[in-house]
Amino acid sequence: MNYADFMASLAHGDLPHVFLLAGEEPYYTERAEEAILRRLLPVPEERADALIRYEEMPPLDTLMETLETAPFFTDKMVVLVRDAAVFRAGKKKEEDDDAPASKDTVTDRFAALLADLPPTTYAVFTLGTKPDKRRKLYQTVEKHGRVLESAPLRPWNVEGWLNGRLREMGRSMHPRARAFFLNIVGMMQTISLAFLDRQLEKLALYTDRAQFSEDDMRAAFSEMPEVSVFALTDAVSARDIRRALDLLARCRADGVHFTVLLVLLTRHVRQLWQAKRLLMNGTPPKGLGKVMGMHPFIAEKLGGHARAFSEKTLADAVLALADADYLLKTGQAGDELIEDVVIKLCKK
Repeated sequence: MNYADFMASLAHGDLPHVFLLAGEEPYYTERAEEAILRRLLPVPEERADALIRYEEMPPLDTLMETLETAPFFTDKMVVLVRDAAVFRAGKKKEEDDDAPASKDTVTDRFAALLADLPPTTYAVFTLGTKPDKRRKLYQTVEKHGRVLESAPLRPWNVEGWLNGRLREMGRSMHPRARAFFLNIVGMMQTISLAFLDRQLEKLALYTDRAQFSEDDMRAAFSEMPEVSVFALTDAVSARDIRRALDLLARCRADGVHFTVLLVLLTRHVRQLWQAKRLLMNGTPPKGLGKVMGMHPFIAEKLGGHARAFSEKTLADAVLALADADYLLKTGQAGDELIEDVVIKLCKK
């Protein structure tokens, strides 16, 4: 179950007694965990007596004993197990091929317990990676409980998260602000939803306006190197040589390291080149996003810029950036090499 469906399922009806929150996006896992605890233990003071935490997977015998123990001071007990390695891919000792065959292994008994937990007991397991869906334990939780698949977001589907978060905050975004946000996310090597969420929360605290503006976005993300480099790549795409050189100088003055400049510039030029070739081979502008793994709006805009460049210009720029990377890292040249590439890209 994806995050949106999972959270919606927590809002109504009785909750199952076992949950597995697994996947590579901790933001979803943490929010789902807190939502479950709020439903089961709505009074914060209850958690001291009713919540038992394991920060890593305990021995199964120990965990089973905990799950079978009746609560003494509360009407229910919630057992939270983080880093539940028993759901991870790979053989466990109980499932070793060399172990003697038995119909009553520890894993089998644990699976049977999860399928029929005491009415006063709830179990919540979290795992920071994909679970092994072939395992009996996973299938037991899926059948008798609820599983969250916490998959990381990609640039092309981050807008769904953004829309949902803005609704929760009671805010909206000006189209130019949204375009800026999507461009910045598209340049991130790894998308951290926790970071994006913090920036939006800061905006909500510091502005009373119902609609976030582009200036708000720029202020919120001003500390990110990607922001200043994004402005630079935007100027390069527009082949605005004066603005591009001014922005390059500003990046260097702000302390953006040459490696960051090279990585993001190279990535941008490669994307322009890829878009150019796809358009030449008949891919429609609106179809670039799916092929390139980018948000459709950003990919279509990139395709429009790519038309202005020749393949030779882009190919030469990629090679020049590779040379600059080597020469700068070995101390044989300075930042002027990056400036030279920018000038060649911007020449009409």
